Amino acid sequence: MSSRPFPPRRAIGVVGGAALVAAALATTSPAAAASSPAPVQDFLAGQLGGLAAAVPTTVLVHGTDIDAARAAVAATGMRPVTEFEQIGVAVASGTAAQVEAARGEPGVTYLEGNAPIAFTDETSDVATRGAEAAATLTGADGRPLDGSGVSVAVIDSGVDPTHPYLQDADGPSAVVANLKSVCLDESNSTPDCVVPVPSFLDTDTISGGGHGTHVNGIVAGRPTTLSDGTRLQGAAPGASLVSISTGAVLLIVGADSALNWVLENHEHPCGAGVAADVCPPIKVTNNSYGPTGGGAFDPDSATVKLQRALAADGVVTVWAAGNDGGDGTASLTNPPGQDPTGGILSVASFYDEATGTRDGVVSDYSSRGLAGDPSTWPDVSAPGEGINSSCRPYLPICSTGLAPQNGPGLLDIGTFNTISGTSMAAPHIAGIVAQLFQADPTATPAEVEAAITGTAYRYTDGAPYTAVGDRTTSYDKGAGLVDVVAAVAALRG
Repeated sequence: MSSRPFPPRRAIGVVGGAALVAAALATTSPAAAASSPAPVQDFLAGQLGGLAAAVPTTVLVHGTDIDAARAAVAATGMRPVTEFEQIGVAVASGTAAQVEAARGEPGVTYLEGNAPIAFTDETSDVATRGAEAAATLTGADGRPLDGSGVSVAVIDSGVDPTHPYLQDADGPSAVVANLKSVCLDESNSTPDCVVPVPSFLDTDTISGGGHGTHVNGIVAGRPTTLSDGTRLQGAAPGASLVSISTGAVLLIVGADSALNWVLENHEHPCGAGVAADVCPPIKVTNNSYGPTGGGAFDPDSATVKLQRALAADGVVTVWAAGNDGGDGTASLTNPPGQDPTGGILSVASFYDEATGTRDGVVSDYSSRGLAGDPSTWPDVSAPGEGINSSCRPYLPICSTGLAPQNGPGLLDIGTFNTISGTSMAAPHIAGIVAQLFQADPTATPAEVEAAITGTAYRYTDGAPYTAVGDRTTSYDKGAGLVDVVAAVAALRG
């Protein structure tokens, strides 16, 4: 099976810049004295350096609590956009002068910009032993170990909930909640940034994407026989899906708003009145996006604060490592995935060379960490190259696929396609996390991560493995290829 390193990336526009004195924007430590101006993220400082006087930009105002952040927005005359209440962040639109003024407001600890991000595009259940686990093991609920009883939140371009790969045998869609992030949409008249949309609405076609439908299928595609007899299923073919569409063009506020929604709603994603057997709690989020070229880990960012709050609440966060390749001389991995907090996983792309082998290779495009800095290394590998999943032939990302196939129905022409990227590796892990939570619902995110990384199969391609703390890992492939059966055994002790 042939495959390209990754589909062409979309250009993501950055809000234009302009006019604060560089010295005034020099960042300082968040631990600086209260009398010092709050530090400014490097991206925002550079953006403001060229921002015309009357031109507003979107900024995340971090406070000691949400009241301090709100007060700073109000005091400086900025326009409120949304809030991440549990982590004390108010998102607002303001001019460079207003942003600079906010630095001196009481309780303001950090100012962050609305940085651009991109999808990391570029199923091998045999190599991961995921299909073996579903066929031979059972969860704590007595059902086959297929992710049943767990919802996976997929933050992506959207989903087509009517796609044949996402339909249960008895009719309902695997997508139990369908939402859209609209916080930067000026036409939005509600105070909510993430809003529910009709369960049947194809949010991927609306956004002109396709990426999200492919990713959702990798997580939880139902067992399906294509017209040519090919049998497919997702990593967790019994899991439920909560899709949060951010559109095909990404900025960090939209993605962070989706993470914030999960933080506030993970226990009852369909509403408090909907039973868990109909709409299970969210136990893992999949995030197949990030800045091009990697970057430094920022512990003060809203993204990191949100994912750490999710880990504390029992929710695992999975990140695509990125598609920037590398040779270990620089860190090119996705910054939030570098978080050392237990239960936050960065996923490299493994290629089984279309044979189902466990002794495959690290994909050329898979982002490497800095060889001398283990904090930047991926945590684990999963299949990401030549992955067949749900698509629609008229969607941009699906048109880049290399092996379109027809689905089970007479009208399902080209509804499956093969795409590659760490975007495809991450949802394998998200689905596997759902299997592990079904195996042990009492597990913590840190225990789930330890089970995955501690039992990974050490395929030998690429950089040598190194002992780092309590794990053996490498700068290109992390601990190795995920092994679902071994991870379940480790988790259960």
